[in-house]
Amino acid sequence: PLATRIYRQAGEVGMVMSLNKIAQLEDSKLLAGHVALIFGEYDSAQELFLASTHPRSALEMRKNLLHWEEALKLAPTLAPGDVPHISKELAAQLEVRGDFQAALDRYRSGLTGDPSSASDRQCSAGIARMTLRLGDVQRGVQMAQQSNDQQLCRECATILEGLKQWADAALLFERGGLPDRAAAIYIKYKNWAAAGALMNQITSPKLQLEYARAKESDGKFEEAARAYEAAKDMDSVVRLLLDKLEQPQRAFQIVRETRSSEGAKMVARFCQERKDYRTAIEFLILSKQAEDAFELATAHGEMPTFTGALGKGGTPQQYQAVAVYYEQKGEFGRSGDFWLEAKDYPKALRLYLQCGEKEIDRAIEVVGKARTEQLTHTLIDFLMGETDGVPKDPNYIFRLYMALGNYPQAAKTAVIIARQEQELGNYRVAHQILFDTHRELKAHNINIPQDLSNALMLLHSYVLVKVLIKLNDHASAARMLIRVAKSISKFPSHVVPILTSTVIECHRSNLRNSAFEYACTLMRPEHRPQVQAQYVRKIEQIVRRPDKTEEEEASSPSPYDPNTMVLDTQLECPSTRNIIPYCIATGRHIVLHDLCVCPQCAFPALYTAFTKLIDQSEEHTCPMCNQQIALPTIRKFEEDEASAWLKKFRERVAKDDGDGAKGASKK
Repeated sequence: PLATRIYRQAGEVGMVMSLNKIAQLEDSKLLAGHVALIFGEYDSAQELFLASTHPRSALEMRKNLLHWEEALKLAPTLAPGDVPHISKELAAQLEVRGDFQAALDRYRSGLTGDPSSASDRQCSAGIARMTLRLGDVQRGVQMAQQSNDQQLCRECATILEGLKQWADAALLFERGGLPDRAAAIYIKYKNWAAAGALMNQITSPKLQLEYARAKESDGKFEEAARAYEAAKDMDSVVRLLLDKLEQPQRAFQIVRETRSSEGAKMVARFCQERKDYRTAIEFLILSKQAEDAFELATAHGEMPTFTGALGKGGTPQQYQAVAVYYEQKGEFGRSGDFWLEAKDYPKALRLYLQCGEKEIDRAIEVVGKARTEQLTHTLIDFLMGETDGVPKDPNYIFRLYMALGNYPQAAKTAVIIARQEQELGNYRVAHQILFDTHRELKAHNINIPQDLSNALMLLHSYVLVKVLIKLNDHASAARMLIRVAKSISKFPSHVVPILTSTVIECHRSNLRNSAFEYACTLMRPEHRPQVQAQYVRKIEQIVRRPDKTEEEEASSPSPYDPNTMVLDTQLECPSTRNIIPYCIATGRHIVLHDLCVCPQCAFPALYTAFTKLIDQSEEHTCPMCNQQIALPTIRKFEEDEASAWLKKFRERVAKDDGDGAKGASKK
């Protein structure tokens, strides 16, 4: 206690803890031995421990201090069962010191006769190592191989390397799972057969490269090429394929994949020697020798090959050189293409216009990219015929406005063009023009002019007639024909056929008053001669025996005002005066509880009618965009979602052209 108090006051925490551990010992010899141990007097501590009632403490002390020689002297008397373990530990210590013979003896003493124990395996491994260290190579290698221990094989292989026993070292590295080390030795001492067997296991590019060079020098070019490829030296693979193996196509493929500049140079040189100028041009460009490629293309008339290989990766100077080449040959369209690539828009436009109408689309593209007043006016003058006295198709004006981003003006032009097509009876063409314009305006968030929307609605109503008749929905077809007949002046090429269809469908659908009204129109002197003979008698009977009964048209709530009922084909809410969207499958106005949109064009439709049309029609296409629709892609809106959609529709649709222009200016 006194010593503990003193050390505590002195701040010697370690001494305090050590003394506390032995404070309860009653055997004075044992206590004195521990005190001697604390002060590092190990021999005195051993004598005191041996004289105490617990002599094994002397052995434990020596083991804890790694004094294995002293421990081995004590173990036979104090703990005979510890002798193998202590012998093994002493052997390891002797091995580190380089006393290999003594270590071998101790490893042997450490064997217990149980080969499955970890201790015996360690001793056996030590015996194998010491056997090698003492020069008995054959026996040591045999022991390492029989052990089936990869770690031991690696250790023994390292020892053999130091002994310059290369063949045995390589063998044990291979058995030890280190094929790279084994292959390095085989290659160093030119054992190519052994090295070759390991090449598919080698991960070191350096070794693969050494092996490849050796095989190449021996004339084994196929094997060399495989090794170069494994070493990722693809330029050497290309060289062998071209110069030795006569496999140029494979070399071409490799260079196209690797984009190697050096490989491309070799291929280009190879192709020029064989007068394969097309391939040579391709690889000259790949090897960054575009000037040489241009000269070759010019000399041998291979400019398309040059431009194809150049692609979009050329410089303005390169594109200009190509443009001059084509201009000198009188190929103005091709020349314009490359002035356009060089971003020299005035020259590109001049050359395109020299081609007449053949290159108008490209001229429009140039002006759309340039966005300069001078070029715009130049092209407009050409399109209006002021340059050559020949006015061009109005469609070009429409495309020009679209290219310039002048969508309101494009919309007006589209309506004019569509009207002309409509007057000529090209209803599908007119429909497509208006639909495309509608889609472009919507994509650019521009308000849709009302005259465009109305024109598209009227044409779509006409287009729907055949669809509805095929579905045996004559009542809806009659309603669409009535809508068209009310604007019959917009269909001048087919007034009589349309009115005839209207009379027939209305009569079939019990819309007798409407049938009578349009039958009377058909019997007028200006129309009667054009009525097909098969229908004349029936129409005359309708006129002579008038039946003015009319089946009342169904109505449904306005999507804007649920308290207001609206006829199904009426497209304006009476109470709010808002335009109601129409269903692209029936032509009727939409209702919020049965709303969906086409997955392709996003035009609205009545879910029930649209799914029926897609399911029953032969083409399964949307009547608005003519795209095929899969039924599972059509999704019915929830009512709150439908209301939100209607609100956006109302914000997007302009009341007139002025609104459209105003919307465009805001953009």
